[in-house]
Amino acid sequence: MQYSKVEICGVNTGKLKVLKESEKRELLTIMKNGTEKEKAKAREKMINGNLRLVLSVIQRFTNRGENLDDLFQVGVIGLIKAIDNFDCSLNVRFSTYGVPMIIGEIRRYLRDNNALRVSRSMRDTAYHAMQIKEKLINENNREPTVEEIAKVMKVPKETVVLALEAIVEPVSLYEPVFSDGDDTIYVMDMLSSNNSDSNWLEEISFKESIKKLSKRAKKILDLRFLKGKTQMEVAKEIGISQAQVSRIEKGALNQIKKDM
Repeated sequence: MQYSKVEICGVNTGKLKVLKESEKRELLTIMKNGTEKEKAKAREKMINGNLRLVLSVIQRFTNRGENLDDLFQVGVIGLIKAIDNFDCSLNVRFSTYGVPMIIGEIRRYLRDNNALRVSRSMRDTAYHAMQIKEKLINENNREPTVEEIAKVMKVPKETVVLALEAIVEPVSLYEPVFSDGDDTIYVMDMLSSNNSDSNWLEEISFKESIKKLSKRAKKILDLRFLKGKTQMEVAKEIGISQAQVSRIEKGALNQIKKDM
């Protein structure tokens, strides 16, 4: 990603400082436990050290005809909110929490300043259509027609067309919005834009808990709760006893509950 291609007034985007995760943690800790002077200094460093995070987010809005300076300033507001509300006790990277906050702030700005307001129901229809499209692609290994999507949704095809045209730049649910090493956030993670901060934190905590599980535990949970298979069916597919499946499943669920 070439950050230097985005020009922001008064900001040399090619020389934005990038903080290591350990440095972010140190600054966040000072903001919580330091003196008022130390807190203010750490907060300023934290903001300046994450401006590239804001820049990476507004990259996806560059072809919408919006003023990038305005989007950058709005994104910084979202960044500041993320910094001020981040819970250091959670075992998650700051960017995992910060990116949704920045995107949410930009979305509110675009929604409130868009002359042509798109209703919530229209957006929900469009996102549902995108989900159905991804599902049909995975099932049939080809792009579905509008008629096929409309049939699954049980709505007229005109409704699907209008909904997709109403939202700007429909994209794949699996398009990465931001990536920082192993920390990748996708469009599908952003769909519930009306979530509260607490819901965001619960979802983030759940995802982090899943990452800690063994491959076998993840496989068992996938087969049991996403594929809807019985413990006996899972045992047969994996090649272990039903008792082992039950033990691993229970242990994994207990671990997730403990982490959350």
